[in-house]
Amino acid sequence: MDAKEIEPKQTATTTWNRETIPKVMKIVSTKLPQRDLVSLLLVSPWLYRTLTCFPPLWMALDFREMNKAGDRLIAATSLPRYQHVKEINLEFAQDIEDEHLEVLQSKSLNLNGCQKISDKGIEAIASTCSKLKVFSIYWNVRVTDIGIKHVVENCKQIVDLNFSGCKNISDKALQLIAENYQELESLNLTRCIKLTDGGLQQILSKCSSLQSLNLYALSSFTDKAYKKISSLPLLKFLDLCGAQNLSDEGLSCIAKCKNIVSLNLTWCVRVTDVGVVAIAEGCTSLEFLSLFGIVGVTDKCLEVLSRFCSNTVTTLDVNGCIGIKRRSRDELLQLFPRLRCFKVHS
Repeated sequence: MDAKEIEPKQTATTTWNRETIPKVMKIVSTKLPQRDLVSLLLVSPWLYRTLTCFPPLWMALDFREMNKAGDRLIAATSLPRYQHVKEINLEFAQDIEDEHLEVLQSKSLNLNGCQKISDKGIEAIASTCSKLKVFSIYWNVRVTDIGIKHVVENCKQIVDLNFSGCKNISDKALQLIAENYQELESLNLTRCIKLTDGGLQQILSKCSSLQSLNLYALSSFTDKAYKKISSLPLLKFLDLCGAQNLSDEGLSCIAKCKNIVSLNLTWCVRVTDVGVVAIAEGCTSLEFLSLFGIVGVTDKCLEVLSRFCSNTVTTLDVNGCIGIKRRSRDELLQLFPRLRCFKVHS
């Protein structure tokens, strides 16, 4: 075989290497786990050069549940290919401490379960991540209002905040959030036990762009605050599980949020048919509803709910609702033919 016969194959291979593979990688990059992507770098020098020259592949760092994640984070962010990283996930990563956060630059940061992080670490994040939009720090009992103050003073673009389980933030933190993030779209305050009506009211009066509000396991709020949820016209997701002080009057006000598609009323023990009927008539796009454990509701509210939402509801939990007699799968399907999930609590 002479050189002329070999040349076309070389040209085809070159075209494949330079044009086709980058296009293929662009398609699969969003679905390829980071760890697999890094493994591909070891296949060959050529593949290493090809992959590292394609910036969209290196926009995220994922160290979820990894050991020595702090050292890994520092090592990774020192590499040229990660200089434009936009998303960092450290959820339940081990060995993450305040000093590891001084090198970060990201638009989305997940510190869920990183319990060694304190206000000092939050200050470090705030000083380097001025373009931060999504910030989650679930289950952290060291962060206080001081840390939140650093965030709101330096990170002006945030639209998504998760403080679930941050038991040491107070109404002062909510005041800071309300004053600085009027465009906030998602807020999770699960089990933030120091919060009162006053703090929540500030959020509800100023953050009118909220689409998702999670108030799970917060029994201290009353109708005084719940009624003001009606001022959130874009609200789609609302979790009020355990809202022991929520009455039918408060729920009737919430029913003015016409765009709600997901509503968790689990263990809202004061609610009766009156409140659920108001929701049925007002929130006609409802897809998810949990009435788990509410003894004051009956078949009547389901009949009204069926009349207004039978074509939208796909998840309905009425377990523990002893006043509802039509609770079998077949009976619920007669009322809600699109039902796919009948239980959301174990």
